Amino acid sequence: MPAKGRAAMMGARMRKDRLDGRGLGALLAITLLLALNQIIVKTANAGLQPVFFAGLRSALAVVFVGGWLVWRGLWVRVRLADLWPGLAIGAIFAAEFMCLFIALDLTLVSRASVIFYSMPVWMGLLGHFFLPGERLNWLRASGLLLAFLGTAVAILSRDTGPGAGSLWGDLCALGGAWGWAGTAFLARKTRLREAGPEAQLFWMVAVSAPILLALSPAFGPLLRDIQPLHWVLLFVQSSVVVAGGFIAWLWLLSVYPTTTVASFSFLSPLFAILLGHAFFDEPLSLPLLVAFVLVAAGIILVNRRARQS
Repeated sequence: MPAKGRAAMMGARMRKDRLDGRGLGALLAITLLLALNQIIVKTANAGLQPVFFAGLRSALAVVFVGGWLVWRGLWVRVRLADLWPGLAIGAIFAAEFMCLFIALDLTLVSRASVIFYSMPVWMGLLGHFFLPGERLNWLRASGLLLAFLGTAVAILSRDTGPGAGSLWGDLCALGGAWGWAGTAFLARKTRLREAGPEAQLFWMVAVSAPILLALSPAFGPLLRDIQPLHWVLLFVQSSVVVAGGFIAWLWLLSVYPTTTVASFSFLSPLFAILLGHAFFDEPLSLPLLVAFVLVAAGIILVNRRARQS
């Protein structure tokens, strides 16, 4: 049997139709890690200009992700035939994290996270129009409306006091959510779907690194009040968060039902709200909590499927 056929059969055997204990534990750990990632980024932004930080992170992640591919014997999945979709997904990945890192520089972790994690809603909208079998029913459309309202509440409600954040920062977080939905869409719609999650991530970091580094001088001095801790956080970002957390998240999407995995993404903004309060004394304002509830409910409903008769 050809290698491609064997790989397809192995993938089919690995695919599960429901979440088990192993998957649940991995999901909880990864959603917590991704929430902690927001804290890491905001802390490191004090020493590294956000776009430069994002570019350095991608550049270092190329080494870690590439090493993982070689170690696992998956390097053959990075194919020249995937160049154009690879360039496209990498460019959108660059825009996603440029927006997110700037957002975390300008607004609260809690606000940025609630808005950024509205991503499954935008992905649901893309799927309705462009992905077979992903059309919205009335239940999922209701979820879309709830999440729209939650995102609007998060953006339009204004905190007061020092460090309360800015409308521009909130809008950048929304741009990051759109970018995240764009990369997820391309990963499913283009031939990159056959390459697998690790190869997709390699294209993302390899293409985004030069784009972000080239753009970074336009956003001000590359170094701020740089401290040794900020370099450590850069290393953690590149190795643990990107090469570890993102690969694990993409693996979960490849093994367990996509809708189930995506539904759990509402936990990350909840963890981020609590961590933002713990680390930066961010207020637990009523409008923000209302926005979180609306977005979380929307994410769950958008990822629901009609019961089979």
